[in-house]
Amino acid sequence: MKAGRITYERNVVSPLMKVRSEALGSAASGPPRFLVRVDEFPHYLAWDQPEKYGTEPYRRFHEIMTSAGVPYLIAVPPRVSRSPLDPTATEWRPVSDDEQAMLDELRSSNGFVGFGLHGRDHRTRHESPRRHSELCGLSLGETEELLDSALGELRSFGVETEVFVPPYNRFDAAQYEPLAARFLVVGGGPESVPLIGFHRTPVWRGDAVYLPSYFPLYGRAADVLPAAQSLIDRQAGLWTPIVLHWGWEADANWSDLERMAAAIAPYTARWDDFLSAARESRGNADR
Repeated sequence: MKAGRITYERNVVSPLMKVRSEALGSAASGPPRFLVRVDEFPHYLAWDQPEKYGTEPYRRFHEIMTSAGVPYLIAVPPRVSRSPLDPTATEWRPVSDDEQAMLDELRSSNGFVGFGLHGRDHRTRHESPRRHSELCGLSLGETEELLDSALGELRSFGVETEVFVPPYNRFDAAQYEPLAARFLVVGGGPESVPLIGFHRTPVWRGDAVYLPSYFPLYGRAADVLPAAQSLIDRQAGLWTPIVLHWGWEADANWSDLERMAAAIAPYTARWDDFLSAARESRGNADR
């Protein structure tokens, strides 16, 4: 991937469009179906830097997306850590009142905003940036305990989900089985590749749909926009995962996000539609 020999366009779009053409003929082409995933709210730095990554800056992000008409999935950690990049620290707090109010507002969006579980507290277990992960190194029993307790905490403030978004996009290959036992969809990103390999996306892997997103559709809005426009022009009628980090867009003063949102809005899909398609696919396979 770093050398450019494996790319999203060459190794995902081209082979999948070939299959669609063989199966559907002239009906293979059509507008892409962008699935926008956003990391994360509460932001993992919300305790350390609330003025930059607290509820009000996130509300600005949400307003841009809703005004443009871009549905999205927000990854939610049920706890907020202090110093989450320090594996020796232990301090965390539950979701605050204003964060709970924001989540309640998102839940009332009638499916415009979907939810994914984003670990439990987003604290890395490893100091090296190349190994940041909340999950890597846990035993299967410890992994199951973390997932079940995090799901319980998420439900305690009214959020249900069938999607898992790994913090830092890293988990051990052996941990996929307990993830797939609990979620219909498991996300990933560029950091997942050294751990579980490069995969076409979306793809059934075991009992769950594995849905990684890769550069240039994983990144800043300024980089996502030209790649998305290329797929629109190509009429690549695929489920196409885009991953944004709203904190990055806040750092860029929102202008790139506003341009990107306006351009992709007609081609975005609700996550409920994708989850329904995944359930139908599983049902067809069972039959």
